[in-house]
Amino acid sequence: MAFQQGLSGLDASASQLNAIGNNISNASTVGFKSSNTQFADIFASTFNGSNSANVGIGTQVSAVSQNFSQGNIQTTGNSLDMAINGLGFFQMTNNGNVSFSRDGQFQLNKNGFLVDAFGNNLTGYQATNTGQIIAATPAPLQIPTANLTPNPTSSSTIGINLNASATAPTTTPFNPADPTSFTSSTSMTVYDSLGNSHVATLYFSMAGPPATGSAAATAGAASIWNTYLTLDGNPVPPAATGTAQTTIGQLGFNSSGTLVYPTATAPLKLGQMSVNATLTNGSTSPQAITLDFSSSTQYGAPFAVNQLTQNGYTSGQLSGFSTSATGIIQGNYSNGQTKNLGQVALANFADPQGLQSVGNNQWAETINSGSALVGAPGSGSLGVIQSGATEGSNVNLTSQLVAMITAQRNYQANAQTIKTEDQITQTLINLR
Repeated sequence: MAFQQGLSGLDASASQLNAIGNNISNASTVGFKSSNTQFADIFASTFNGSNSANVGIGTQVSAVSQNFSQGNIQTTGNSLDMAINGLGFFQMTNNGNVSFSRDGQFQLNKNGFLVDAFGNNLTGYQATNTGQIIAATPAPLQIPTANLTPNPTSSSTIGINLNASATAPTTTPFNPADPTSFTSSTSMTVYDSLGNSHVATLYFSMAGPPATGSAAATAGAASIWNTYLTLDGNPVPPAATGTAQTTIGQLGFNSSGTLVYPTATAPLKLGQMSVNATLTNGSTSPQAITLDFSSSTQYGAPFAVNQLTQNGYTSGQLSGFSTSATGIIQGNYSNGQTKNLGQVALANFADPQGLQSVGNNQWAETINSGSALVGAPGSGSLGVIQSGATEGSNVNLTSQLVAMITAQRNYQANAQTIKTEDQITQTLINLR
C-alpha cells in the first residue's frame, strides 16, 4: 500500500527538516558542526530470494552524520579564547566525566582553572615552578596567579669596544669619583635574592702593554685594560679605609683588537670574570656574579656599549596571558618577564563520526569513535592553536536554505502520495 511508502517519506523528510532547522539555529554557535541526513530505501524480505518484481516499501533515515570540516576562525581579542586550526578537539572534564569540544571560549574560575561556560575544565599539561612543561596524563589546567619569584643576578654579558687610541689615565690610583683616574665606564642594574635592585658600575683603565712573562702576555695580549667594579658606589672587592680599590681583573687584546685574556679557566670561559658581590639590603651575601666580556673588542673607535645584559629580575605580578600555536600558555608579568604556565592538550579520533553529540557543544567518546588520541597541538595529525580567536560554526546558510526547500518539496510530494492513495481507496469503497 502506498500509505506506508508515503508515511515513511513524511517521517524521513521531517527528520531532514529537523536536522536542517538545527543547523540553521546553530549558524552562530561557536565550534558547531553541521549535520547531514542520510537516507536508505526499504525492501520487504522474500522467501524465494528473488525481489526483481518487488516494489520497495519506503525510505528510512540511515544516519544523521556530522560534518567536521573546519569553520571560519574569528578573532575576539580575548587572550583566553582559543581556536583549533586543523584536526582535534579540546578535552574537557567535569567531576570525572570526559567530553570533547571545538568551542574555545574559556575563562578563569575563582580557583584559577580554565573552564568553559558550563563549568567544564579544560585539560592539558601543567608546568613546574621553573616553567618546564611535564607531558603526563592531561589534567585540569590551573593558572597560578602568585607573584613571580625574583631571580638574583648570577651572570652578565658585556659587549663593549675600548678605544685602541686611548692613553693611560693621568691620575693614579683609581678613584671612581675622579674621572681622570679611568678611561671609560658604564653602568647596569643587578638584583639580589630578594629582588632589590642595585647599580653596578664598571670602570676601564688603559694600562698599556702587559708585563713580559705575565699571563696576559703569554696569552698574546698586546695591550691590557684594568677593570674595576662598584655596587651602589661601594668597591668590589671591598677596600680597607685609606687603601686603593683593586681590580676585578684585566682585559687583554691582541694586535687585531680581539679579546685574548682572561683565558679560559674552568669553570670560566675565555673573557669571563667571577666576582663576589656584597650587597647592602637584606639579600644573601656574598652573591657570585660571572661577567662575560668575550664579545668585547679594542678597535680604533670611540668607547661604545654594544651589549649589556644580566639574568636577574625583581618580583612581578601576573598581568596577562598568551597562548602559542603549540598550546603553551605563557604568563606575562609586570617586571617584563614571561613564564610557561601550562600547555593545552588536544584529542583526535580514528572515526570522529562515531562520536556522540551530548549538547552544550560537547561530544562523548563511543566504541565506534575509538579511544581518544591525546597529544600536544601541532604534533602528529593534531591542529594548532590560534590565541585570541574562536572557530565559528561551519553551517553554510545558503546551502541549508536550498536544502530546506528541497526537503519541503519532498514532504509535500509524499503527502500528495498519501492523498492520491486515499482517493483511490475511496473510489474502491464507493463501488457497489
